[in-house]
Formats: sequence, C-alpha cells, structure tokens
Amino acid sequence: AGKAVDSKNGLCLSHPTYEMAQSIDHELQTSDNLKHTGRLVPVYPETKKLTSKALRYLIKPILDDLEELEEPLPKKILEDFSFPDINRALKTIHFPEDVKEAKLAKKRFAFEDLFLLSLANLTAKLKLSGQKAHTIIFNQEFIEGILQKIPFQLTLSQKKSLWEILKDLEGSIEGHQWSQPMNRLLQGDVGSGKTIVAAIAALSAAKEGLQTAFMAPTEVLARQHYYTFKKFFSDFDKGVALLTSKEAKIFYGDELENDFKKSELTKKISVGEIKIIFGTHALIQKNIKFENLALAIIDEQHRFGVKQRAELLKNHQLIPHFLSMSATPIPRTLTLTIFGDLDLSIIDELPKNRKPIITKIVDPSNREKAYAFIRGQVKKGRQVFVVCPRIEPVTDEQLLTTDWRNEVKAVKEEYEKLSKKVFPDLRVAMLHGKMKSKEKAEIMEKFKNNETDILVSTSVIEVGVDVPNATIMMIEGAEKFGLAQLYQFRGRVGRGERQSFCFLLTESESKIIYMRLNSLLEAKNGFELAEKDLKIRGPGEFLGEQIAQTGMPDLAMKALQNPDLVKTSREAAKRLIEEDSDFKKHSLLKQHLENFQKEIHME
Repeated sequence: AGKAVDSKNGLCLSHPTYEMAQSIDHELQTSDNLKHTGRLVPVYPETKKLTSKALRYLIKPILDDLEELEEPLPKKILEDFSFPDINRALKTIHFPEDVKEAKLAKKRFAFEDLFLLSLANLTAKLKLSGQKAHTIIFNQEFIEGILQKIPFQLTLSQKKSLWEILKDLEGSIEGHQWSQPMNRLLQGDVGSGKTIVAAIAALSAAKEGLQTAFMAPTEVLARQHYYTFKKFFSDFDKGVALLTSKEAKIFYGDELENDFKKSELTKKISVGEIKIIFGTHALIQKNIKFENLALAIIDEQHRFGVKQRAELLKNHQLIPHFLSMSATPIPRTLTLTIFGDLDLSIIDELPKNRKPIITKIVDPSNREKAYAFIRGQVKKGRQVFVVCPRIEPVTDEQLLTTDWRNEVKAVKEEYEKLSKKVFPDLRVAMLHGKMKSKEKAEIMEKFKNNETDILVSTSVIEVGVDVPNATIMMIEGAEKFGLAQLYQFRGRVGRGERQSFCFLLTESESKIIYMRLNSLLEAKNGFELAEKDLKIRGPGEFLGEQIAQTGMPDLAMKALQNPDLVKTSREAAKRLIEEDSDFKKHSLLKQHLENFQKEIHME
C-alpha cells in the first residue's frame, strides 16, 4: 500500500508499506485480519524507534484475543446516544471498517471520560453539601457601611459576585447554627477587583469573631494583598497579619503595625487574636493552628496542589468556606468541566475610569520607534515594565540547569543593553528569580515608589505589585507566551486613570503567530480572548502545565472543544446522580469512577 505516483518507469507506489498476506481457503485474507494494508489503519503518536506499524503489530493480536470486558456505562446511556458497547468500541477505535464507525467509537470514549469527570465533580459537590461550616450572617447595613468607605464604586459584576459569596456564607441549614460550606470560584481579569470582593467577605467573617486565611502562591502577591487590605481598610482593628517564609507582621489599624517573631504570631493566630491572615504556603505548616477558621481564600488556586489545600482545611470540626480566585480567563465550558465542583462567580468588567490599554505588535523595523515612545513617556513621569520570555514553567530542578541560567543571562543582557546603550540617562532596574526575597522586595518597593523608571524582569517573577504610575508593558519575544499569559502581563499596566500601552515585540514572520498576537488586540475581555486561544491551540496547549500534570486523557482534552458533548455528558451525569446518588444500581460504574479519580487529579 502507498501513494500512487507517475515516474519515468510509469505508475508506481511511493514509499510503500507491505504486509505478507496469507491464503485462507485459496482466497487472500480479509481486511479483518490485515493490520497495515487493505483497510483503515490507526496512526498513533510515534517516537524515534516506535512506529505506528510496530504498534499495530502489537495491538491487533491483543484485541483479537481480548476477553469480554464488562460495560461500565449504563445501558440507557448507550441506547440514548446510539453508542457501541465497550468491546465493539475498543476494536473499532483501533481497526474500524469505515470512518463513521471510527468516529462513533472515539465519540463514545470521549463522552465516557467527560461523563466520569462530571460525575467526579458532582459527587464531590454532594459530599461537601453534607459537611458543616460556620454561618456568617449577611449584615446588609454593615456591608453598605464598608462600601461607603471605599473610595470608588464597585462595578455591577463585583456587586453580583459579592452578593453570591455573602449569601453562600450565610446559607444556614434550617434549625441549626451552621451552614453548608461554600465552594466557589471567583474569576475575573487582572485588575478587575477580585481582592476587594474577597476582602469584604473576610470582614464579614471578622465581624462574627471568625478567622479568614488568605493564601497566595508567591510572597510578592501575598504582600500585595496585605497592603491592599491595609490601604482600603486602615481602621480595621481586629488584627490582620502577613505571614511568609521571611516576614511576620501584624496591623492593628490606625497605622499601628509591628514586626513579630513567627512563634509569637502563630500563638496569636492559635488563640484567635488575629482575624485575617495573609500568607503563602507558610499558612499550611504544621505549627500553624487556627482557633476558628471560617473562610479560606486562595488566589490562583491551580498553583496549589490538592494536598496543600487539604492542609488548610484539616483539624476543624466545622469545614471552612472555600473561595478560590483566578485571573486566568478560562472559557465557561472548560470551567464547568474542570472546576465543576465549584460554583462560579465572574467579574467581567473593569472598574470605571479605566481606559482600554492600547496594544501594538512591534516588528524589528519599529523597535527604535518603540524606544523613542518609551523615552517620551518616562520624561512625562511614567514608568515601564520590560518582560523577557521563558518558554516553559520553571521547576525547582530546572533552577540548576543551563536553560535557567540562560534565561537569567537573557534578562541580564537586556538590562545591560537598556541601561547602558538605549536608556543610559534613565533609571533601569533588574528583577529575576535567582535573587533573594529581600532583594526582590526592595527592587519592587523602589519601582512602586517611582525611584526606578524601567524594570526589566523575567516572567518567572510575579510582577503583581499594583503600580498605577506604570503605563507601558513591553514584552520581548511575545510569541513565546500563551495568550492568557500575555493578557496577565498586559493587566499589570492600565491600573490608573492615565492611558496605558502594551508593546508585543516579535521577530517571527509566522502568520499563525501573528494571528494569535492579533487576537490580543481584538478581544474585548479575557474570556473572549480565552475562547480564541482555545480554538487556535486546543485545551492541552491552552491550559499548559496545569492540565499536563492531571493525567486527563487525550480524548477528553480534545472533547473539551466540543461544547455539545460537554453539555450532554454533564446532563447525563446530573440525571444519574439525581436517580442513584450512592450508585447502588451502578456498582460497576462506581468502581470505574474510583479508578478514574485515581488517574486524574484536577488542581
């Protein structure tokens, strides 16, 4: 078998594959017995020394001799969707008679994975509904008083999200002093005001004498949340603390702030003297105990493992309410599938008086113009971020590799070029992950206080400090980043009332890359952009490292792009849970679900 081409010697097969055909009753064997020719053949992901032909050679006899497998899907689902049973589907997904049969088998297994994922989410939600949490009274007068003190008006979507959260916190079970634990995801663009919404929820808990743990993935972000809280709620006198690996502070209101030894701070937390605690992984160390933790808020939840979150929730008679925040815009279909055990609140508008950020793709011929524009803005008193690319997320092991050293070197080279050749008359600083925490904090503080004009940084650092005076984000090698990441970087500017700009520098001439970068210019918000990114790159690339480590099957990953299949699988799971929540009628499905849950671990 091969492609027929014309040659000097007439028609011939180009790079043919062949198979030794056996004679059965004086006739050549049928396509049922053929592996590589005379039929539709499967093409598998290949490595250098393992070809699809070799895999077909191994897989075909296994399928021919396979014992009958028990069907895990309910009979009604197979009938409703005209799916083949598992034995037929397993054979036809590898060696189908026709394309229609192959597509139906793929659809069946994709549906099965999404169905199990939905079942896992719904059973987790059902299990949580049987747990008990503190009731935090929704005191409307108290909330209105807080909103009047804030120097700006909340947007409609901020108010709606806040209302949903406060109602969840109150949701008392009739006749009892407790409620069902909230399990909610608060999604919103960078700078959309998620922190202020979460802070008001924490204040509601504090009013009831209850504690809130506010956990961020990095020290920079934990510190940012702490100082944002201090800025807007300077009269809060019930104790708010910052706890990281390097810092232990307590703020008592009216500018009363003290540094403490960690042992002293942890003691104050354990007796309930501190009501709101901002921190990093330091909050889940063994020596940290809370007196009455009622609310756990986690920023960028996918940066924390399941076990880490469980640490925060253990040793409590009443389960803390759980609020997760994410600035990564994820399409609603993906969110419902991946975070389906969480209720969803979305902040889809930016605060008033914010001007849209002017975004430009800059090719090499216009680099000098971009530099000239930056100089003009700095002369007006504005500040600039310059982000240098990394291709892959950096792990602890990679910190010691040549790749990581090259990344730091690239930032140092960019810093040298900008500080000595391009802007020798301006104040240029550098920030990267190999610096010590104290040094990083000092550099960010100087930038925040307008003692630096241009900050050159690796993307491995969370440059999340709110600097309203920074109006330009310049991203080198923009094609190396995903759209969601570029969107996050761009959100670091445009936080004040002045016009801000984002320059995407690329030397690539690829039309696909240009199309990707151009979608950043066209999208009205992060969710629209996420939809575009999903279509261009697919779910695996779109979610990157976050999804790669979950063990989620490839078929399910591709199926996430099919909203109809996601919807029907979710509805089928919902119906089954309503009819048979303890799986008494579906014991085989229960076992299948337990195995599936061991394989995947959604973060």
